[in-house]
Amino acid sequence: MKAVLHYRASDGFRAMLARHARAAGVEAVVVDEFDDAAFAREIAGAEVLLHVLKPVTAAMIGGAPGLRLIQKLGVGVNTIDLDAARAAGVAVSNMPGTNSQAVAEMALALMLSVLRRLSYLDPLTRRGRGWAPDPDLIDGVGELAGRTVGFVGYGGSASRLGAALEALGATVIYTARSEKPELIGRFAPLARVLAEADIVSLHLPLTPQTQRMIDARALAAMKPGAILINTARGGLVDEPALVSALRSGRLRGAGLDVFDREPVDPDNPLLGLPNVVVAPHQAWLTPETLDRSLAAAFENIRRLQAGEPLLNQVV
Repeated sequence: MKAVLHYRASDGFRAMLARHARAAGVEAVVVDEFDDAAFAREIAGAEVLLHVLKPVTAAMIGGAPGLRLIQKLGVGVNTIDLDAARAAGVAVSNMPGTNSQAVAEMALALMLSVLRRLSYLDPLTRRGRGWAPDPDLIDGVGELAGRTVGFVGYGGSASRLGAALEALGATVIYTARSEKPELIGRFAPLARVLAEADIVSLHLPLTPQTQRMIDARALAAMKPGAILINTARGGLVDEPALVSALRSGRLRGAGLDVFDREPVDPDNPLLGLPNVVVAPHQAWLTPETLDRSLAAAFENIRRLQAGEPLLNQVV
């Protein structure tokens, strides 16, 4: 069986993939996500596509007559044409939970970075001026302790982070499809989370129902001086409305690992705002996450070969 990984993989990731593939007796080919010609050539004879970020289109699926499984290395399947996969009889699976620890830690890092103005202090210090910052800086920093952190979506990463935040002295509230009394935090409707939270952190899939849910009205409903954190999907947020809220001072800042269009346009106005900390959709990406993800992927490949039910099948 042949599996193709469509991603700009590091040497460490390639070695990890080769180890898992050897153990499973699978031929694994890595194709850079920007090399369309090589991908078209390799996917034509593949049965499994290991998908990371580059959108899987109907044309890609149509160019792979032997394809049987699109295995998402992660959770969100919004970058896969599910209708085309369904029509072609190609299964789609994801792997919830494998990146929860990494995403939780990145969300925490973004919260602290925005609160402590690291995007301002880091370059200032590198220029030798870190000991002479704007004296008003102290008015714009703060601690997590004593603040309310509101989660929109309270799955694996958010609930894991909730426990850490409470230990640091923050109050945790959340909104989700249902209350989760076994977890730390107080359940509340979205409107109350937006109104009460000093920090709002997004942990939702991108669907037609959640597209642009954090729009101008939602941003206006947030507590003045609040912080928005997004490690989920860029399309959850109306970016022009967010830029306006940040420029006006309505929001204190934002920590963003995801954008509406990726790779993010260098001219995106969010990148020029001093109260924004950004990362290139890397919240999930750690060697530990990759190892867990590949273990789950090759278990599904084994199941595919054996004719057993797939884990976390979406289509």
